[in-house]
Amino acid sequence: MINRWALPTSSTHGRVRGRNARLALTLTFAALRIEVTDARGERLPAPTPAADADGESGRGLLLVASLAEAWGCEPHHPGGRTVWAQCARRAARTGR
Repeated sequence: MINRWALPTSSTHGRVRGRNARLALTLTFAALRIEVTDARGERLPAPTPAADADGESGRGLLLVASLAEAWGCEPHHPGGRTVWAQCARRAARTGR
């Protein structure tokens, strides 16, 4: 679900004409890390605490925050941002 949020959100909120977004997935023994880098470094993401219950947008980061073990945003040179979410792998969580 988190990866289904990442690219559409970047194309909506991070789009700059002539610049593409980048999706990176990193799988380790312990976790999956999802990163989306775009060109809108001046627009930092923040969950919307009062999203419209009938609206079609505004709940993406609330879902990410509830599903991921951690998420955040880091600057990406030269003026972009990388929004990331990290989810523990099931085997790593249970110790199997």
